[in-house]
Amino acid sequence: MSTPLQTRLDAPEPGWTIEADVAVVGSGIAGLSTALRYVQRTERGRVVLVTKDRLSTGSTAYAQGGIAAAMAPEDGPVAHMVDTHLAGAGLSDPHAVNVLAAEGPDSLRWLIGLGAEFDLAEDGALALTREGGHRADRVAHAGGDATGAEIQRALVAAVLAEERIEAVEHAVALDALRDPDTGAVCGATLHVMGEGARDGVGAVLAPAVVLATGGMGQVFAATTNPPVSTGDGLALAARAGARLRDLEFIQFHPTVLWLGPEARGRQPLVSEALRGEGAYLVDAEGVRIMEGVHELADLAPRDVVARTIARTMAEQGVDHVYLETRHFGPATWERRFPTILASCREHGIDPLTQPVPVAPAAHYASGGAEVDIDGRTSVPGLWAVGEVARTGVHGANRLASNSLLEGLVYADRIAARLAGAPAPRPARVEAVGTVTALPDPAAAARVRTLMSRHAGVLRTGEGLAELTAELDALARPASPATPDVAAWETANLLTSARLVAAAALHRTESRGAHQRADHPEPVPGLRIRPVVVRLEGNTIVTTDEDWTPSLPPALTAELDSIGLPLTGSGVHPDARAEFALPYTAPSQSHVDLVRRALSEDLTAGPGIDVTTVATIPGDQVRTAHVVARADGTVSGLPLAELVFWLVADGALEAHRTVADGDAVKRGDVLMTVTARTRDLLTAERTALNFLTHMSGIATATRAWVDAVAGTGARIRDSRKTRPGLRALEKYAVRCGGGVNHRYGLSDAGLVKDNHVVAAGGVGEAVRAIRARFPDLPLEVEVDRTDQIEDAIAAGAEEILLDNFTVERLREAVALVAGRARLESSGGLTLDVAGDVARTGVDYLAVGALTHSSPALDIALDLL
Repeated sequence: MSTPLQTRLDAPEPGWTIEADVAVVGSGIAGLSTALRYVQRTERGRVVLVTKDRLSTGSTAYAQGGIAAAMAPEDGPVAHMVDTHLAGAGLSDPHAVNVLAAEGPDSLRWLIGLGAEFDLAEDGALALTREGGHRADRVAHAGGDATGAEIQRALVAAVLAEERIEAVEHAVALDALRDPDTGAVCGATLHVMGEGARDGVGAVLAPAVVLATGGMGQVFAATTNPPVSTGDGLALAARAGARLRDLEFIQFHPTVLWLGPEARGRQPLVSEALRGEGAYLVDAEGVRIMEGVHELADLAPRDVVARTIARTMAEQGVDHVYLETRHFGPATWERRFPTILASCREHGIDPLTQPVPVAPAAHYASGGAEVDIDGRTSVPGLWAVGEVARTGVHGANRLASNSLLEGLVYADRIAARLAGAPAPRPARVEAVGTVTALPDPAAAARVRTLMSRHAGVLRTGEGLAELTAELDALARPASPATPDVAAWETANLLTSARLVAAAALHRTESRGAHQRADHPEPVPGLRIRPVVVRLEGNTIVTTDEDWTPSLPPALTAELDSIGLPLTGSGVHPDARAEFALPYTAPSQSHVDLVRRALSEDLTAGPGIDVTTVATIPGDQVRTAHVVARADGTVSGLPLAELVFWLVADGALEAHRTVADGDAVKRGDVLMTVTARTRDLLTAERTALNFLTHMSGIATATRAWVDAVAGTGARIRDSRKTRPGLRALEKYAVRCGGGVNHRYGLSDAGLVKDNHVVAAGGVGEAVRAIRARFPDLPLEVEVDRTDQIEDAIAAGAEEILLDNFTVERLREAVALVAGRARLESSGGLTLDVAGDVARTGVDYLAVGALTHSSPALDIALDLL
């Protein structure tokens, strides 16, 4: 199934194979957790876990600060969501962030149950600290500042104890293999750097391949990443045709130990947990550089700190600043930061007697292979987790210590999906794509120099254009290199660098970790235009695309159920072109409707809720109750939740205590919502507008339904609805126990008095409809008894008796004698509803239900 748009590395044919149910490539927290979670969820499932070095080698082991999760009683997932969104600068996906923060605490408990030993406070609870961008102590740590090493130890021990996980160490993953019949990924080629039966190039065959290869920090001259972080997984996914997203957002850790102007490769990390304990940044004169820059000062998000350091260095003509820690004293250093203390002293720096020289260095890739909420890439059979994946959590800038948690949470989601729906093994596999020439391994040094020069903390369009041109030239070697590990790694470095450079050149604004000196401000509205990059052959294709932030599947399903029913996928040839609109999923239509409603409050002036912004701190989180102020029947809770979700960007917890259609009493709590106070109050009126209006319709409908109880007649509505609200108002009628009549002018033929006049009679109108549209339901409205027989004879299936008295209704029922359904409409009141129903008609049509039902009094009460 080869295609010229996909490529693969020049490599020998596989000389050996191994098989499994799942192949996991990478042995950091994401890969190890995926393998363990999968075998824990299956009785016989086997995993082959491939790692480039040893199981214990990777970026996870170097993580110092800790893992973020809302574990403290005074903290909560919503506060964690809020901080994550603020760091993400408008590009974090609401559902992904919600999942991370909501499922994070249980994932951390799973890790602790596995044997990871975290530092404890005196009361035996987790010792929690704070890092940049966090407004609460929620970062758990181990060994003071050796969190990653302890997590890696516990996970490796668990993997080695599991006989259904086979580890293949010292193996470089090269390219994906495909099922030629379906095109799905079903394995990968590997090169094992060892001796024996599995030396050289081979293949792991599995119906699911999970990339957990970590980042690509080695594309820069200075990085916190280990030598194995050469972008192998990202390049593999790109060659396989996967969509890549947000690659321009490379996070530079602001405080890496400065080892001199000639230092290259991995640099020692100086964790921002130091700043969480009270360290602060100064220049050579001892002046604090973060004061007045951000409300959190030295604990501002990493992009803010890194950018401030870079600008300070540029303004002062220096290549580093300092971290002041001398006030800590020996006890704090030795208890909380023994690893950093040893690293500093190893390089001739004593933090107890001198400030620590630091500078930014490439640290973390917020983007990667685009995946859905369960870790699937755009290529069937190929999954991604951890730093190689773009889940949507990090947006334009990762919140400190969210990466370890992301690996845990999304590993479990992938494992659950794979265990719940195992894919069949293909009969045969093949390599896909044209073979590309390998660059000279000597080009790796040039790639790193160029990336650090032009794609560092501060970028320019001119520099990025020069960068992309030079990288593209390196990708066309005059003499292809001989296939070996060095050439493959260089090819992956070069591919990753080209992808990042293309994305950075395309985004002409400053946002989060992507800072353009020639475009220093964010572009309004660009948050919905993510940069998507694809590799087609040897060409980088970059586009910005419309983006609709995702919703929870359960809420989407509810909203879809409220939509208008479809009468067919095609458009009738008689439809006028301007009305032949494309199909839009009901959930998306409701999102658009809610956004339009919100815009009525937020488009004038500065476009914000000025009272709320002026009076309430931006990080305050509160809980509110949605409360009934009168007895009635509730309808519209999914719409109200959608309003809160969109305003809060998913940073909320919503719990309903009743369901649509339930009868409620005055004082009943309908829903509890926890979110930023600003978001609750900004969303309040729009949410209540939908909820009170729809509940009013449901309440009025219920009164009519109760009035005809026991008669067999049903209450139904009409097309007397407010523009744009028909689907919601008819849904509210159903919540009240009624049924819906026509949704529009195309789902049934309905002959009314003006049609009769124009057609020349009832029979003529009915026969004309039946001839033109023989399969549609056919209804006739009459206002005289003598019109009934003619309508039935012509083929009418339903007779609408307009403004008939109770006595005339009885006559009509006797005349029809079951040959057609009967509806009573016009002049109806609740007082006579029972009498009308007892005449034997099938329906009572009450247009006032959707047209003029009073709203049900419902309020929002902050707790």
